[in-house]
Amino acid sequence: MPVFETSAALLLLWAVIGYGLGSIPFGLLLTRMMGLGNLRDIGSGNIGTTNVLRTGSKKAAALTLLLDGGKGAVAVLLARMLAGEDAAQLAGLMAFIGHCFPVWLQFKGGKGVATFLGLMLALAWPVGIACCATWLAAAALSRISSIGALGAAASAPLWGLGLGNNTAIALAALLAAIVFWRHSANIARICAGTEPKIGQK
Repeated sequence: MPVFETSAALLLLWAVIGYGLGSIPFGLLLTRMMGLGNLRDIGSGNIGTTNVLRTGSKKAAALTLLLDGGKGAVAVLLARMLAGEDAAQLAGLMAFIGHCFPVWLQFKGGKGVATFLGLMLALAWPVGIACCATWLAAAALSRISSIGALGAAASAPLWGLGLGNNTAIALAALLAAIVFWRHSANIARICAGTEPKIGQK
């Protein structure tokens, strides 16, 4: 019984740490620090990389992409190093949840794509690289960021299966479902032909 209680306590601790890391709104902080205005009043009002790009600053967008991806990766790698694989997967999931629903922003966060890619790279790097390549290819061909995001998310469980990373499949499927849910408005605009192109303000 004490072993179970300690394990449960550790998992809870890493869930909290993962959420805390994920909830840091780097896009919002960077645009304010760089004098680019209030990101909530720009474009879609989203705090992610695509909307940061609409400020006209490629530097801010690149930093947002790296930091949002990095917080997911850090959550996974720290938890794995200090508490094992179960804690790593839980920390990664909660980092993603923290980005999408940060308590500091009344639970109105981003759509989680960069964080998703970062944590997938840390969980199973071959799967993560394949997801990043899928995102790049789909976004480059369509010139629509959300199509890249949806393609990367949908492919993640398939890449996990195909590359033999069975431990990542269940989490990848769960994250993919949340990504699609968070992109429901984008999907409707894609179907209507009104989804903005990359870089379009």
